[in-house]
Amino acid sequence: MLDVFHRLSAGITRVVGTPWALLAAFLLIVIWALTGPMFDFSDTWQLAINTGTTIVTFLMVFVIQATQNREAKVTQLKLDELIRAVDGARNELIALEEASHERVEAQAEQFRDIAASAETEERIDELEDSATEAAATGQEVPSAARSRGEPAPSSSGSGS
Repeated sequence: MLDVFHRLSAGITRVVGTPWALLAAFLLIVIWALTGPMFDFSDTWQLAINTGTTIVTFLMVFVIQATQNREAKVTQLKLDELIRAVDGARNELIALEEASHERVEAQAEQFRDIAASAETEERIDELEDSATEAAATGQEVPSAARSRGEPAPSSSGSGS
């Protein structure tokens, strides 16, 4: 039964996620609006569209959620396989989506620290590159590079 439900929900999601489905829904609303004068814009006329849209919305919530849950699970399994297969990857990250909130937050903090450290290292590399380039062309070394102890270019080659 689950396989039938997954196939059905995936099929419905594929169909209703197309421009044609949007066009069909739009045309249905236009037809409903155009029939208003024929029904004197009665309560029954309004109830028809309200009931129809409520039922469709209610059912689509479950169909779309089932499809998203399945796709998210498949994506997690693929990522878990990549973590498992890569040498040096931390296997404790496998199935992290099932860990406690505290563990997930602690892991997120570790990755924020790694990212901040990488940004700092990248900035240092940029400063070192600009200092090396400045020294090679006889320009003044940026003050940030000098403060780390990098040599200033000699002024003997400048012709003063």
